[in-house]
Amino acid sequence: MPAPSNPHHDTTAEAHTAGRRRLLGALALTGAVGCLPTWARPSPPPQIGRPGGGAIGDGDAPPADETGHFVRRTLGTAQGGRTYQVFVPATALPRPLPVVLFLHGSGERGDDGDSQTRAGLGPYLRTRLADFQALVVFPQSPAEASWEGDTASMALAALDAASAEFGGDPHRTTLTGMSRGGYGTWSLALREPERFAALVPVCGGITPPGTRPDLETLFVDATHEAADPFAEAAGRLRAIPSWVFHGARDDVVPPEQSRRMVAALQAVGADVRYTEFPDANHNSWDAAYATPALWPWLFAQRR
Repeated sequence: MPAPSNPHHDTTAEAHTAGRRRLLGALALTGAVGCLPTWARPSPPPQIGRPGGGAIGDGDAPPADETGHFVRRTLGTAQGGRTYQVFVPATALPRPLPVVLFLHGSGERGDDGDSQTRAGLGPYLRTRLADFQALVVFPQSPAEASWEGDTASMALAALDAASAEFGGDPHRTTLTGMSRGGYGTWSLALREPERFAALVPVCGGITPPGTRPDLETLFVDATHEAADPFAEAAGRLRAIPSWVFHGARDDVVPPEQSRRMVAALQAVGADVRYTEFPDANHNSWDAAYATPALWPWLFAQRR
C-alpha cells in the first residue's frame, strides 16, 4: 500500500463548507450537459457496464432495464476531469432510491475510472445485478491520495451528481469503504455528520495502523490532533448508526483499530454493530459485503 500524500487539514465546519463551495464553483466553470447539475458532466458517450464487468460501447445493445448496470460519468474540475462510476439498479424499483457511497482502498487509486469497481463492493454487485436495491456511487481517488481534502470534496460532488441524475434519496444515503476507504468512511462522516444515515467501515481505522513506515500518514485528519482520537470521533458520530467489520488476522490495519472505535462508540451510547471474521486477514471486505443481514439493515436506516 503506497504511502499517501500529506492530507489536507480542514479545521472547522466553516472551512469544510467554504472548501466545498470553492470546488463546486470550479466545477461549474466547466459547464453542464442537458439537465445535469452544472458540476456534473457525463462522459461522451455514457458507457454502461456489461453484466460480466466490461463496458458497453457504441454499437452494443444496452442491458435490459430489469437488471442493474454500471455507467461512467465525469466530474469536470479545475484540475481536469475525474471519472466515477454509478451502479444504477433495475428501473422497476421505486424511486427515490437508497444511495450508497463506496470508498475504495489504496490499490484502486488512479485515473482509469474502473479500478474502483474491481474490489470490494463492485464485484459483489456484479453477482446481484437483478436484485440489488440501491444506487451505488464509485468515485476514484487520485494516486497517492487519501480520502481527505480535495479528494473528499470530489467524492461528495460525485455523490451529489449521481443522486440528482438517478433519483437518489437524500434521507437514505449511506457510506461505506474498505481499508484506506474505511478510514475515509469515518473521515467523510466527521466532515458532514448530518449527511449520512449509516456507516459501514471495513478494515479501517482512526490512527496510523503502526504496521509499516509507509502507512504512518494514514489516519483520520479531523481527529488526528485530539488527545484521544477514538473518543473524539465517537463523540461526534454518536448519532449515526454504524456496522463495523474487520478481520481478526489483519496485519495491514490491525483489528485493534476497529475494536477501539467500537468501544468508544459504545461508551457514548451509539447504535453500533461489530463483526470480526476470525480467519480473515486484510481482505475482510468480501465477507463483509456478502453478509446477508447487512443490506436490509442498511436500507432501513434513515435520517
